[in-house]
Amino acid sequence: MKKNIYYLSQSIIIYLFFLISKIIGLKLSRAFFSYIFKKVGNIFKSKKIIFENLDKILPNATISEKEILMNKMWSNYGKTFIEYVHLNYFKKKSDHIEIKNKKAIDEILKKNKPVIFISGHFANYELMSMELSKAKVKLATIYRPLNNIFLNPFMEYMRKTFVCKNQIKKGLRGVKETLEHIKKGYSIALMVDQRVGEGPRVKFFNSNAHTTTLPAQLLTRFDCDIVPIYISRTIDDKFKLEILEPIQISENIKGNKEVITEKINEIIEKLILRDPSQWILTHNRWK
Repeated sequence: MKKNIYYLSQSIIIYLFFLISKIIGLKLSRAFFSYIFKKVGNIFKSKKIIFENLDKILPNATISEKEILMNKMWSNYGKTFIEYVHLNYFKKKSDHIEIKNKKAIDEILKKNKPVIFISGHFANYELMSMELSKAKVKLATIYRPLNNIFLNPFMEYMRKTFVCKNQIKKGLRGVKETLEHIKKGYSIALMVDQRVGEGPRVKFFNSNAHTTTLPAQLLTRFDCDIVPIYISRTIDDKFKLEILEPIQISENIKGNKEVITEKINEIIEKLILRDPSQWILTHNRWK
């Protein structure tokens, strides 16, 4: 009961913020919530976890350098939060984003064969699947529902309406839906940077962390390419989306899901190291 009261109160505040944002517009909203998240973010999320994550990523970083990265991360987090209510704007427009290696998308469309897109929670990560869908990639995305039962229906509506209409909920049923979508020719997009309860502990920044092996399993079963994608926010609040080359998997390791998963983790490491402040650092990845 107490939890539901908390979630109801939380959702009322968030819906109020969304309403205010629609009134004042995207530009002012970004500035305001960037400031707010930098000021109060550490009240709701542990600064200790953020610093521990940065110690894993950048073991030689000074406290001052970590403070700067944390503040930049909170700024991006605040902007990403309020951009949810403006997803319709991003859906209609294209001048807010630059896509690097568009030829890769053309090749995927030409081959007409499902691929597995992998990434992490970088910048406004929802825009990655949105842009793939806008480019006519036949796509389904895997997501984790919010714990807040009052807010989750709205977020699911926004994702299905503006990001990607084919949303697959994480879990055993979601795995079955994923297999069905691939058999129908759909590519799959999923985040692989966060901890999962059922995954093996695989090396990530020199420490073992529970990691999903789903991309490796899909590659083994369907011989799909695994294609990393990355998005970053620029200083003027535009975005750069990059479609990387498929991960090279030699024949001798196909079927070895943990070795393939470690190769995937190595790619995510490199993407995080481009700019750690673009990554959501609040997640307790190595728990």
